[in-house]
Amino acid sequence: MRKINKILVANRGEIAVRIMRTCREMGIATVAVFSDADRTSMHVRYADEAYHVGPAPSKDSYLKAEKIIEVALQSKADAIHPGYGFLSENASFAKLCTDNGIIFIGPTPAVIDKMGDKIQARKAMIAAGVPVVPGTTEAIQSEDEAIKTIQTIGLPVMIKASAGGGGKGMRLVEKAENIVSSVRAARSEALASFNDDAVYIEKYVQSPHHIEFQVLGDEHGNVVHLFERECSIQRRHQKMVEETPSVLMTPELREQMGKHAVDAAKAVNYVGAGTIEFLVDNDRNYYFLEMNTRLQVEHPITERVTGIDLVKKQIQVAEGQTLNLEQSQLEQKGHAIECRIYAEDSDNNFMPSPGKIHTITQPLGLGVRTDGYVYEGYEIPIHYDPLISKLIVWAETRAEAIERMRRALYEYKITGIRTSLKFLERIMDSADFVSGNYDTNFIEKNRSTLMADDSSEDESQDMVIIAAYFDFINRKNKVIPTKELNPAKNRWKKYTYQKNFDRL
Repeated sequence: MRKINKILVANRGEIAVRIMRTCREMGIATVAVFSDADRTSMHVRYADEAYHVGPAPSKDSYLKAEKIIEVALQSKADAIHPGYGFLSENASFAKLCTDNGIIFIGPTPAVIDKMGDKIQARKAMIAAGVPVVPGTTEAIQSEDEAIKTIQTIGLPVMIKASAGGGGKGMRLVEKAENIVSSVRAARSEALASFNDDAVYIEKYVQSPHHIEFQVLGDEHGNVVHLFERECSIQRRHQKMVEETPSVLMTPELREQMGKHAVDAAKAVNYVGAGTIEFLVDNDRNYYFLEMNTRLQVEHPITERVTGIDLVKKQIQVAEGQTLNLEQSQLEQKGHAIECRIYAEDSDNNFMPSPGKIHTITQPLGLGVRTDGYVYEGYEIPIHYDPLISKLIVWAETRAEAIERMRRALYEYKITGIRTSLKFLERIMDSADFVSGNYDTNFIEKNRSTLMADDSSEDESQDMVIIAAYFDFINRKNKVIPTKELNPAKNRWKKYTYQKNFDRL
């Protein structure tokens, strides 16, 4: 067994802080890396050590694998945790860690490589007996081949980048005349995003649910699942709200899908935390979509209903420890919901809203957790994903969890930038969400109510803040006559505030 004493977190923002918190609880020292844009970021302040790795653009800093390794060796880190995004699913980086005697907290390079290639992943799942969406098992070589294949499968179809993820290199084709242009667009975007223009074709599942199962595996062959997460509320294939358990699930379906998730992980000798993603149609037929060979953004809701710290398990598995988890002993307790807080203008086509945060008030109270990295005076850079915080709530029932999330969103106040808070409040108020009757078309279906104009409400809130500030300044610098009721004489009595009001 290998003992980890110091971990370099090869990431930024809220996930870097979240990983470091678990490290601190485990008595493990942490190393942060930062770009020019992140010199004052929270993860830099929180870590035990911090090293500059380059200019603001991620390609010149957080994606510089050799530089990250150099810092790990310089700081004498035993291991690297990649978080999610950036180098987390980069097989070459995982191999570079191993070659330099550094533990990569994640699966082996071979597994990352196989499951990162969506075509190879489909082949592996078919061999393991896991249901997959009907489609091709090889890359499309020409536009003529794409036309013939789609004629066989039938419209509508999805053209997907083999090396893809996050909705990039993906095109929905509903009309035959759009096949050629969609293939070209998908290839072009795939090449730009992943340096690989290989694409394949899948039958498009109409109005599906996006359900993912959390899996954990160790190097001793033990694999368990930690149940499902409902991730159907998406915009442009990017998740916005997740919950667990899923309303769609029955005990029988959960057992079947969980077994296939474990089978999928065992088929590739998976080690660490990963996610098996499925599409589920209205008849509860389910199909393997892809595997994420890393920690997911929405992992906190699984932690909340199972009581298991996934980052801690990742570290223990990386040390060579046995999971010591029995599937029969695992259970979901209560209901958890996560909302992703983005620095973006939801009413202006979700345009990013970088800038300086003037004030921030985070929600507190029973069953509320925030994973964030921003603070008052912090300036959100333009160079990275606009996710600034995740708001997680837990309650005994789904109805109570929704009410708690409404309360928490109401309490969450950020000024200086636009955020998705109001948009998320409208989701919580939506009849479809409250009833659980929603799928991946939820946002499009409810666009008219979700995209309501907040400008007048925002202006009213701004005026209240301004008025309160001027009132404070007035009271601080002047003697202001006021009145209060004197119960004894049942009449008004005059008095004045002290000039040193600021002492109160």
